Amino acid sequence: MKTRIELLAPARDADIGIEAVNHGADAVYIGADRFGARDKAGNSVADIARLAAHAHRYGSRIFVTLNTILRDDELEGARALTWELYEAGADALIVQDMGLLELDLPPIQLHASTQTDIRTPEKARFLQDVGFSQMVLARELDLKQIRAIKAVVPDAHLEFFVHGALCVAYSGQCFISHAMTGRSANRGSCSQECRQPFTVLDAAGRIVAHDKHVLSLKDNDQSANLEALIDAGIRSLKIEGRYKDMATVKNVTAHYRSLLDALFERRPELAASSDGHCRFTFTPEPEQGFNRGGTDYFVNGRKEDIGAFDSPKHAGMALGTVCRIGPEDFDLDTGDATRVVNNGDALTWWDRQGELQGVPVNVATPLGGTRWHIEPNLSKGQSFSALKDLFPGTAINRNRDMAWERLLAKPSSERRILVDLTLAQTREGFELTLKDETGVSARVPLPLAHEPARDAKQADAQVKDALAKLGDTIFEARRVRTAWREPFFIPASKLNALRREGIAALEAARASALQRLPRATPVKPPVPYPEDTLSYLANIYNAKAAAFYARHGVKVIGAAYESHEELGDVPLMITKHCVRFSLSLCPKQAKGVTGVQGTVRAEPMTLQHGEDRFELRFDCKPCEMHVVGRMQKHVLKALKAEPITFYRARS
Repeated sequence: MKTRIELLAPARDADIGIEAVNHGADAVYIGADRFGARDKAGNSVADIARLAAHAHRYGSRIFVTLNTILRDDELEGARALTWELYEAGADALIVQDMGLLELDLPPIQLHASTQTDIRTPEKARFLQDVGFSQMVLARELDLKQIRAIKAVVPDAHLEFFVHGALCVAYSGQCFISHAMTGRSANRGSCSQECRQPFTVLDAAGRIVAHDKHVLSLKDNDQSANLEALIDAGIRSLKIEGRYKDMATVKNVTAHYRSLLDALFERRPELAASSDGHCRFTFTPEPEQGFNRGGTDYFVNGRKEDIGAFDSPKHAGMALGTVCRIGPEDFDLDTGDATRVVNNGDALTWWDRQGELQGVPVNVATPLGGTRWHIEPNLSKGQSFSALKDLFPGTAINRNRDMAWERLLAKPSSERRILVDLTLAQTREGFELTLKDETGVSARVPLPLAHEPARDAKQADAQVKDALAKLGDTIFEARRVRTAWREPFFIPASKLNALRREGIAALEAARASALQRLPRATPVKPPVPYPEDTLSYLANIYNAKAAAFYARHGVKVIGAAYESHEELGDVPLMITKHCVRFSLSLCPKQAKGVTGVQGTVRAEPMTLQHGEDRFELRFDCKPCEMHVVGRMQKHVLKALKAEPITFYRARS
């Protein structure tokens, strides 16, 4: 038996999801119109049904995100939605709120969201034992930790993010957005406070870093670690990006499909979890899409250079150098005659203060060789002189390439399933057998008198050519054979109709062969939760979730941060990323350094953005940082009327 590996792609909408499947996704995750952790990426049940129908043709799966925490008054709507999604053909639900497990759900597979914060073998085992078949591990884990989790849940499918934006906090352990704006990340509406510029102050109030995006990380890129992750036990490789556009999803999905296919070619014991083979009209380049630079985060241990401290924006790819500045334009030398600048491209550069500047191209004119004349597209009222620190010698990047976007706006992939076709002679005429690469087969008869062909060799070739013309179907002929005593004459119209009927029969057979993913059965009696006390960090927001944890042995149950019980200073963000380490002020970095050892201590630091201040506390034993603050008064005032019935006051 081969080990099946799943490439899991994101979809903002059904059309993007369809293209993700076409570009090699084994599964797609998408949000419904409610209760998803990306509130601006919702989709109707009808659109999800359309996506599922397309994906299932290739054996790909559709996972729907129901991964917000729910109020008591939302539970019934969520329960009803799960049934609608099940009937629409969704294959699994991605869940954070354990209150859903207390409801009458359809027999649909459940996956534990990254928001459930799975960092330990004990947490993973508990989630497996209560009925989760697949779980998204924390992004912060290293290979050793992943192997330890796999050892205790050998039958569970472990999922891991391999590409895309990184949340600086442990997923599900970030409350700073709700505290500052009232927009809860646990309810799908993160305001991305972590991408703001901060001034860092030490314990004595001295400035350590000024206006730096010290909580902003580079983007995740595990391209070089796929084999190591699979060997550690990961079975689903997940691409982040339910807000990403179609070109980005096409590009990144094709990139990882190509890497995995090359790996499977080298290691035949591994295989994709869906069917078909892709041919792309482009060479995937993930750097072309929005990115803040790449990091493999903690997979191979802590690294110093994981932050995008200068800017959370997309700086783009190197394009060239300014070689002349005019009164209203400039010239650019790309250094490469094959590198073309297009009208509509967007150019960026770093100013002397380390801030990212940019301007679109209105007209790009080749000057010969590697030089281009650039007329910038200035905004209304903007003067050319306002383009900050644009001088001869300035290095220019491009973060929007119109030629690339036009290329990916066209059909850019074909995904085909190999099929063998055999035309055999029968007593009543002929029979066409079709068998796809997975072993699914179909047979269709052709009642027809046996009329010997005048030219036997030509007739045999014509029959094979006609049957091989699978056109825009999802199939591609691998072998076409004839099994008859002698070649017969079969009219082209009969062959074409037989081929179409055979393809329809094979698609129907494939649809019948595709089984629902099984729902895991919870262990009886209920297994105990690894802890007997839960604080606001457990995100318990409704009475059903509280009852779930009580049933699993938890004695003290605190309400979610969104219930507004924690009004004082508390950790608003818990993260493996350490500002002190990134600024080379970690005591562990000073260990053994003469003159420095013992003088650097993990004292608290302060982050300041405008009037907002947060304390940074460092827990060096687990190597974690807590960003501490309190809920803003305007948030309490604005959300006072929100209906919450769970734990109004602490008992």
